[in-house]
Amino acid sequence: MNKKKIILSLFIVVAAIQLYYPISMINYNEKVLTEGTTYLFKTAPVDPHDPFRGKYVDLNFNDNSCKVGDASFWVRGEKVYAVLTTDEEGFAKIMYLAKEKPKSGLDCIEVKVIYTSKKINEVTVKFPFSRFYMEESKAYDAEVIHRKNQADTTKTTYAVVRIKDGKAILDDVQINGESLRELAKQQKSNP
Repeated sequence: MNKKKIILSLFIVVAAIQLYYPISMINYNEKVLTEGTTYLFKTAPVDPHDPFRGKYVDLNFNDNSCKVGDASFWVRGEKVYAVLTTDEEGFAKIMYLAKEKPKSGLDCIEVKVIYTSKKINEVTVKFPFSRFYMEESKAYDAEVIHRKNQADTTKTTYAVVRIKDGKAILDDVQINGESLRELAKQQKSNP
């Protein structure tokens, strides 16, 4: 009887530990979405298919590089911090890069160095939110909508990203203020 209580107690402890991690991740991500600062990143998406992850819109960003003092100081593949600001149109841009997470109240995200140009002292980075996953039934419509709008120079496509404490979560992709999800949903219902 005593052995059964010990096994049951261990089972409960292990189950609680296994539940704690995913629940804490969900709570943290929700906190970023509700309390994080919103940034708009101009994009140029393409819609590939990953057999393991499903349909998504691959996001390429217009402002993913930054002038630096000496490009040889930065190493390809290195994880660094991009401190963000906004331009006159309200879109996000990198103010500067830092090897360590800034302690000040500035918004920053961890990024990966993908290219350095020593000639012009510029570093290009990859943002951690380069994939926008879509419901399978809407992904093709989203791809078509984006392709049409990409050809139209009067339209602006951008990612809505929430940032808090160095963590970034992709909230939506929009075209001139309209959600790509909603545009694809409308397209699906009005072929």
